[in-house]
Amino acid sequence: MKKLIVITVIVLATKNASAQGCVAIRSTGNSCSISHAGDTKGWKLNLNNRYFRSYKHFVGKEEQKYRVDSSTEVINHAYSLDITLTRTFDTRWSFAITAPVVANTRSSKYEHYGNSSKSPNARQATRSFGIADIRLMLYRWLLNPVKFSKVNLQAGIGIKLPTGDYRYQDYFRRNDTTTTFGPVDQSIQLGDGGTGITTELKAYYKLAKKFSVYADAYYLVNPREQNGVSTARGGTPSANALKYFTAYMSVPDQYMLRVGVTATIKRFEFSSGIRMEGIPAEDLVGGNKGFRRPGYVVSVEPVISYSTKKIDFYITLPVALQRNRVQSYADKLQTEATGVTVHGDAAFADYSIGAGVTLNF
Repeated sequence: MKKLIVITVIVLATKNASAQGCVAIRSTGNSCSISHAGDTKGWKLNLNNRYFRSYKHFVGKEEQKYRVDSSTEVINHAYSLDITLTRTFDTRWSFAITAPVVANTRSSKYEHYGNSSKSPNARQATRSFGIADIRLMLYRWLLNPVKFSKVNLQAGIGIKLPTGDYRYQDYFRRNDTTTTFGPVDQSIQLGDGGTGITTELKAYYKLAKKFSVYADAYYLVNPREQNGVSTARGGTPSANALKYFTAYMSVPDQYMLRVGVTATIKRFEFSSGIRMEGIPAEDLVGGNKGFRRPGYVVSVEPVISYSTKKIDFYITLPVALQRNRVQSYADKLQTEATGVTVHGDAAFADYSIGAGVTLNF
C-alpha cells in the first residue's frame, strides 16, 4: 500500500483583550508523522521542524492594519523541533513518544515602555527556550490492513504531560532605568501546566493507484482550568483582570482538522489540503476562567515528500486563508456586565514553514 502522509498538529493561537496582540502557538501532537497501514514491527525516528513569524492583528476576521502602520504590533518568532520515537508492534498497533524543543522570541512595545512611548528603545524582546510538554500516544488501525488495502482508519489516544516550564520568566523594561522580572506571555511559555488527554483520528481512501484522499482530526482535552501563573508580567494584576478572571493563565483545549488529496509519482508524494486549527473559547471538560486566546485559522496546506526504504523527507508550507479571533469567555463576561461589546485582538502569521525527516529502523 502506498504511504499517506499525515500531518497532524501545528497549533494556532490568538489573543485576549488585555494583551494587545500575541500568539499562543504550541506543539500538541506530532507535527508531522508518516503513518503506514500494514507496517511490520520496527522503530521510526521523526525530526520535525517548524518556524513562523506572527505580526498581523485581527479582531474577529477583520485585520487591524493600523497596528503594523503604527509600529505597535506584537511580533513572535517561534521555532520548534519535535523529536518523535515510534515503536510499531505489528500491522495495527504502535506507540509514540514526542519531546518538543522550542525557542521563542517575542517583541512588543506595550509590554515594556508602552505603545504610546516615543523612545527609540520602546520595543523590547522577551525569550524562552527549552523542552515543552511531552506526549505519549497509542495508535491502532481499526481495519485489518491485509483485508482492507484501499481504505483504513487509525485511532489514537494518549496523554500530554506538563513537562514544559509554564512559569518561564524574563525581564521586562519599563523605561531606560527600570526593569521587572516576571512570567513571559502565554504565547511563548514552554508548556501550559496541565495534564491533558490527546485524541486523534486519521483516515484515507485510495481513489486510484496513485491518488488518495485523507482526513485527520485531533483534540486535546485539558481539564485543568488555570495554572496559577500571573499574566501581569511581574506587575500587579488590574482590577478588570481580577474581576473577569484573566489575572492567571488558563489551560485551554486545542483542536485541528485536515482534509486533502495525495498524488504519488515514483518516490515523490504531493499533497494538498485544507487545515483548520485553533483554541476554543470554552473547554469540553473543566472550567473556562483564566487568560486564554480563543480563535482559529484556516489554511491551504501543500506538502512535498520524498521516500527511500530507510528515510523519508518532507516539507510543508501552510498559508493562511482565514484568521478569526473569537470572543473569549472573559470577553463575554465583560460584554454582559457592561453592555458594551468587548472583543480582543490576535496576532497571526501569514504562513508557517515545516520540514523534517523520518528514519526507519
